[in-house]
Amino acid sequence: MKGINFLLAFIGGAAVGAAAGVLFAPERGDETRSRIAEVIRKRGIKLSGKELENLVDDIAEELAPLTD
Repeated sequence: MKGINFLLAFIGGAAVGAAAGVLFAPERGDETRSRIAEVIRKRGIKLSGKELENLVDDIAEELAPLTD
């Protein structure tokens, strides 16, 4: 059980880190969201389209104060 929690935390951290890097790039919001979704898929995180959109929105909202 500990191993699974560690793996999930690692994957979540990697996704947020990748999203942060993408969000600091000077692109439009739609392009940024597409890049975040692409990075998440490349990391092997399997989500439905709606779940992926929700995750991308959540990451963008969390990181928005950092870019202001």
